Amino acid sequence: MPHPTQTLADERTVPTAEADLISRAKARDEGAIRAIIKANNQRLYRLARGILRDDAEAEDVVQETYIRLFTHLEDFRGDSSLTTWLSRIAINEALGRLRKRRATTVVDVEAQLSAQIIPFPQSSDINDPEKTMAQREIQRVVERAIDELPDPFRLVFIARVMEGMSIEATADLFGLNPVTVKTRLHRARTMLRDNVERQVGPVMLDAFPFAGRRCDRLTEAVMKRLGF
Repeated sequence: MPHPTQTLADERTVPTAEADLISRAKARDEGAIRAIIKANNQRLYRLARGILRDDAEAEDVVQETYIRLFTHLEDFRGDSSLTTWLSRIAINEALGRLRKRRATTVVDVEAQLSAQIIPFPQSSDINDPEKTMAQREIQRVVERAIDELPDPFRLVFIARVMEGMSIEATADLFGLNPVTVKTRLHRARTMLRDNVERQVGPVMLDAFPFAGRRCDRLTEAVMKRLGF
């Protein structure tokens, strides 16, 4: 799976540094495993949350993604980058949960539209350097607006705008034609622009943060499950 700034050409060959990291992880090198987790936490979380629109469940998906990776790492052949492989695992896991949820739950549309975003863990902690009260309020507006996008547009928006993935990488990740990616991104921007983008565009990249203690907490949870 590619790193956020990699082009499609970069994805065709696993970089030497990544190959070394994977080799060390296969040997259960703790430092390599931690490095892989921390390098991919934010992207996987954003993708999972983009599908499920639930903070806690998205974290569960990220954990399960890493468990699947590190218990089947021998199957990785480098046909794509590790980040792309991880992203696909996370997307499949999240979509599976979404299908199960829809099959067993009657969705109350009005309640869904009026629901408040679940506060991020520790977001009210005054010692948390990642947020201020004003930033958090703006992020709530952004998160609600993104959550209300239809699924196909929301996922492309998250990949292209929030993660900075190329059109080709996004198309490859979701199995779409590049033209379709461009069209969906244009529609997503149009739906968001009047309501949010003009007011808080500069803050967009801070939506759905996954860093600091939250990143460390999930990393430690995965390491514990892996027996370290």
